[in-house]
Amino acid sequence: MTTEDDALRAPFRDWLARRWPDAKSLELGEFRLPKSGFSAKTIFVPTRSQQAGRTVERQIVLRLENPEPAIYPQQAPGLDVEIDIQYRSMQALIGTGKVPLAPLIGYEADASVLGQPFFAMDYVRGDVMTESPPYTEAGFFFEASPKLRRSIVTSGLGMLATFHTIDWRRAGFDWLVHPDEPPTLERQLDVWERYMRRELGDRVHADFDRGMTWLRRNLPTGLAPALSWGDSRPGNMLFDGDRILCLTDFENIAIAPKEIDLGWWLLFDRTMHESLGKPRLEGEPTREEQRALYAEAAGIPVPDTYYYELVAAVRYAAIVVRVMNRLVGRGVLPADQIIWRENPAAEALKQLLAEGGIA
Repeated sequence: MTTEDDALRAPFRDWLARRWPDAKSLELGEFRLPKSGFSAKTIFVPTRSQQAGRTVERQIVLRLENPEPAIYPQQAPGLDVEIDIQYRSMQALIGTGKVPLAPLIGYEADASVLGQPFFAMDYVRGDVMTESPPYTEAGFFFEASPKLRRSIVTSGLGMLATFHTIDWRRAGFDWLVHPDEPPTLERQLDVWERYMRRELGDRVHADFDRGMTWLRRNLPTGLAPALSWGDSRPGNMLFDGDRILCLTDFENIAIAPKEIDLGWWLLFDRTMHESLGKPRLEGEPTREEQRALYAEAAGIPVPDTYYYELVAAVRYAAIVVRVMNRLVGRGVLPADQIIWRENPAAEALKQLLAEGGIA
């Protein structure tokens, strides 16, 4: 545990105690950090207390806002605290009863308590398809039988289709809509291009430019606004076998065409395979099969997703630039690093441009 984490212990214990009045002699165990993550700081906290004469042990998750500007672009005025976005989204999603979420404990907007806004939720134990190391070479998915691998991916796509049945107005997500800009696909292109230009500064990302130009010239019309998860990928689902226990990470949630989410899912499939030169494991559905699995779950014809995979690729390329800028700002990477343009996301973008004949 770091000195910084040690400083969080007493005020966080006091904050928890106010929310758990029946928990006597509350103690916090050793703080643990996950292996990855670039947005909010995540800390796993074991707790022990006495309740009704018995010892109760409860593992919780503390998510603390980072001091730097948000990783993702702003969807509407005032939405610049990703912890707040995530907590409000989870509250609303829990209210729909459509998708599994971790039980929430509480949100704290007062930065004086722990130095930044934060929220706490119960820990859900499950297996994760990790990206580092890639799930194609290690972890529960790698070790699963071919039949189970296919079932895991099928379940994930079914859950994504279920997510897309949520009525965003009825669920209370109006706060995600910009008051002066309708929630169209074109607006999402605007949001992400402004974000990328800001992060690039005077640098040039030629593949991003080619991709964005093509997307604008070939903009589909008539797409209905929906609740877009924004980070729809297997790594944001906790599994028990092929059963999904919990969905996570909603900082990039938006009111936008749902097709964006399927493109994001399929792009991540590419980054775990072709972009890394990793073969598809036995039993893993191909992307063509995954399109069909989603279509079956959603009750729609099998979609052509090239456009939305390219949308995902330019978005992911922009996010990597933002994350690398943050690491340079922290002194973790040198200012002349070139990871911002040479990474699996950039490789996936390059592959998609080549496949589409976009010069």
